[in-house]
Amino acid sequence: MTDWIEILKEQTATGDQMSREVPQMLANPDISEAQVKTLFSALEKQAEFVEKLRMALEKFGHDFSVIKAAERLEERYADLAASVAEKLKAMRE
Repeated sequence: MTDWIEILKEQTATGDQMSREVPQMLANPDISEAQVKTLFSALEKQAEFVEKLRMALEKFGHDFSVIKAAERLEERYADLAASVAEKLKAMRE
Protein backbone atom coordinates (compact mmCIF):
# COMPACT_ATOMS: atom_id res chain seq x y z
CA MET A 1 0.00 0.00 0.00
CA THR A 2 1.21 3.49 -0.82
CA ASP A 3 2.18 5.61 2.17
CA TRP A 4 0.64 8.92 1.08
CA ILE A 5 1.56 10.65 4.34
CA GLU A 6 5.23 9.75 3.89
CA ILE A 7 5.15 11.03 0.30
CA LEU A 8 3.60 14.28 1.56
CA LYS A 9 6.34 14.62 4.20
CA GLU A 10 9.05 14.08 1.58
CA GLN A 11 7.44 16.55 -0.81
CA THR A 12 7.07 19.11 1.98
CA ALA A 13 10.78 18.81 2.79
CA THR A 14 11.58 19.30 -0.90
CA GLY A 15 9.23 22.29 -1.00
CA ASP A 16 10.98 23.82 2.02
CA GLN A 17 14.34 23.39 0.30
CA MET A 18 13.05 24.88 -2.95
CA SER A 19 11.60 27.86 -1.06
CA ARG A 20 15.12 28.61 0.16
CA GLU A 21 17.00 27.83 -3.04
CA VAL A 22 14.80 29.34 -5.78
CA PRO A 23 15.12 32.97 -4.58
CA GLN A 24 18.90 32.52 -4.35
CA MET A 25 19.02 31.12 -7.87
CA LEU A 26 16.90 33.94 -9.24
CA ALA A 27 19.08 36.54 -7.51
CA ASN A 28 22.19 35.19 -9.22
CA PRO A 29 23.13 37.74 -11.90
CA ASP A 30 24.74 34.99 -13.99
CA ILE A 31 21.59 32.85 -14.32
CA SER A 32 20.68 32.29 -17.96
CA GLU A 33 17.26 32.41 -19.58
CA ALA A 34 17.57 28.68 -20.35
CA GLN A 35 18.22 27.93 -16.67
CA VAL A 36 15.20 29.99 -15.64
CA LYS A 37 13.04 28.12 -18.18
CA THR A 38 14.28 24.78 -16.85
CA LEU A 39 13.59 25.85 -13.28
CA PHE A 40 10.08 26.97 -14.23
CA SER A 41 9.38 23.65 -15.94
CA ALA A 42 10.62 21.69 -12.90
CA LEU A 43 8.44 23.72 -10.54
CA GLU A 44 5.40 23.25 -12.77
CA LYS A 45 5.97 19.47 -12.73
CA GLN A 46 6.27 19.52 -8.93
CA ALA A 47 3.04 21.51 -8.65
CA GLU A 48 1.27 18.99 -10.88
CA PHE A 49 2.62 16.08 -8.84
CA VAL A 50 1.48 17.66 -5.57
CA GLU A 51 -1.95 18.32 -7.07
CA LYS A 52 -2.24 14.61 -7.89
CA LEU A 53 -1.00 13.78 -4.38
CA ARG A 54 -3.67 16.04 -2.85
CA MET A 55 -6.35 14.39 -4.96
CA ALA A 56 -5.14 10.95 -3.84
CA LEU A 57 -5.22 12.05 -0.19
CA GLU A 58 -8.79 13.26 -0.68
CA LYS A 59 -9.77 10.06 -2.48
CA PHE A 60 -8.46 7.86 0.32
CA GLY A 61 -10.19 9.92 3.00
CA HIS A 62 -7.26 11.43 4.86
CA ASP A 63 -7.89 14.02 7.56
CA PHE A 64 -8.67 17.60 6.61
CA SER A 65 -5.38 18.78 8.17
CA VAL A 66 -3.42 16.44 5.88
CA ILE A 67 -5.29 17.66 2.81
CA LYS A 68 -4.75 21.29 3.88
CA ALA A 69 -1.01 20.60 4.17
CA ALA A 70 -1.03 19.26 0.62
CA GLU A 71 -2.97 22.33 -0.56
CA ARG A 72 -0.43 24.65 1.09
CA LEU A 73 2.40 22.77 -0.60
CA GLU A 74 0.63 23.01 -3.94
CA GLU A 75 0.27 26.78 -3.41
CA ARG A 76 3.95 27.06 -2.47
CA TYR A 77 5.02 25.48 -5.76
CA ALA A 78 2.59 27.67 -7.69
CA ASP A 79 4.02 30.78 -5.97
CA LEU A 80 7.59 29.68 -6.72
CA ALA A 81 6.68 29.04 -10.36
CA ALA A 82 5.07 32.50 -10.53
CA SER A 83 8.24 34.14 -9.19
CA VAL A 84 10.30 32.29 -11.79
CA ALA A 85 7.87 33.35 -14.52
CA GLU A 86 8.29 36.98 -13.40
CA LYS A 87 12.07 36.62 -13.62
CA LEU A 88 11.77 35.15 -17.11
CA LYS A 89 9.49 38.00 -18.16
CA ALA A 90 11.95 40.56 -16.78
CA MET A 91 14.83 38.89 -18.64
CA ARG A 92 12.94 39.19 -21.93
CA GLU A 93 12.16 42.89 -21.56
